[in-house]
Amino acid sequence: MRTLALALLALLLTGCTSLVFQPSRQVLFDPTRVGIHPVDDYFTTADGLRLHAWRLPAEGKVKGNVILVHGNAQNITTHIGSVYWMPHYGFNVYLFDYRGYGSSQGEPTLPGLLLDFKAALARFDATRGNDKGIVVFGQSLGSLVAITGLARMTPEQKRDVCALVVEGAFTSLRSVAREDLAKFWLTWPFQWPLSFTINDSYRPIDDIGKLKGLPILIVHSHADQVIPFHEGEALFAAAPPPKQFWAVDHAKHIAAFNDEKMRERLANYLDKVFADCPGSAPQAGK
Repeated sequence: MRTLALALLALLLTGCTSLVFQPSRQVLFDPTRVGIHPVDDYFTTADGLRLHAWRLPAEGKVKGNVILVHGNAQNITTHIGSVYWMPHYGFNVYLFDYRGYGSSQGEPTLPGLLLDFKAALARFDATRGNDKGIVVFGQSLGSLVAITGLARMTPEQKRDVCALVVEGAFTSLRSVAREDLAKFWLTWPFQWPLSFTINDSYRPIDDIGKLKGLPILIVHSHADQVIPFHEGEALFAAAPPPKQFWAVDHAKHIAAFNDEKMRERLANYLDKVFADCPGSAPQAGK
């Protein structure tokens, strides 16, 4: 019995760890097969890792710039599905892989992902090629990276950030782990002790309040099967104004913008954001 209990505990601990990072280094989707031709880009983090990114140039006149901070699984070869449509509406898009994901060097850690986001934003800001501002778009785990990352940046480092959009966001990793463990009868009794194996040093519920003056849009679906709807509601309650909350009825996790009407709605929101927030000219080497 003791051996079985130890084996079960090891399995549960492994499961908790896998909630945070699920990277893949494989090319899981080739966007050129459907006529999308991203431009490769590379940049270096503060701790010396070389990371890979894709640029999706805007079609026609550039209205603004969007950087995607993606979720915990796979890599940008699949997450491109969240933003490939944005260039049609006039937005330049920059999406990058964290350390340990795709063609990026290293292994993922939470402190490392914050360094990756900071370096990616600086790279995009310095090379965007226009005087429009930047909107940060974080999904799932990327919402934590975006919220906490921006909260820890200096005003100069984020001076061209015009708004933050998050989808499928949560209040903290520990709260999500606890709720996930509670879904299954075998792990339900262990939800509290095992949730404390999750690093809770990075809490969007605490950090979002530090983004005073930055327009924030939180998008969450009632049908999200990964992050409960009330997590998004709690995060919105903690966010400072100006802020908006878009409740979606039928979309699964980070799939709200698979719907064309939602894409148009977001494009209209971004148009207003960029009209109200002109960016500065890019500064090489910033």
